[in-house]
Amino acid sequence: MPNSEKNWYAVYTKPRWEKKVHGLLVEKGFEAYCPLNKVQKKWSDRVKLVEEPLFKSYVFVRVAEPEKTLVRMVNGVVNFVYWMGKPAVVRDHEIETIRKFLNEFRNVIAETLELTPDAKVKIQRGAFMDKDAKVLKIQGNRVQVVIESIGYSLVAFIDKSNLAMIEKQ
Repeated sequence: MPNSEKNWYAVYTKPRWEKKVHGLLVEKGFEAYCPLNKVQKKWSDRVKLVEEPLFKSYVFVRVAEPEKTLVRMVNGVVNFVYWMGKPAVVRDHEIETIRKFLNEFRNVIAETLELTPDAKVKIQRGAFMDKDAKVLKIQGNRVQVVIESIGYSLVAFIDKSNLAMIEKQ
């Protein structure tokens, strides 16, 4: 099949349909990923660890070009997320970074952001050891790591001693 290379794309879902859309995509045979954040919720009588979608109204799907129409027809899918007039391709290593990030940290915060050039660092310890990162802010131990292609930052509490400056190029 020509142009059958599969890429990851972000799809926009109906509000609060992330898990349902993920299930429907998998049921139809698509490779899909709905990043789930482990969050402690407190009720008057108990505290429970629940899984909530990290990105509100977003699910990732890995498909070839001809399959995009079938994805759009899945109940709950509004459309692909577009970047510069085309469905935004999310790189494989960015999906892996999200997976590793969520495996290492709980109560992760996803924030939309405008990307600005800033210091580049190399992470020296932990799940992201030897990975280069763009730091947007450091306030105490709060460090923002950027996944650029989807326009979100993942926020985690990483000790500053785990970071090393990379010389400007």
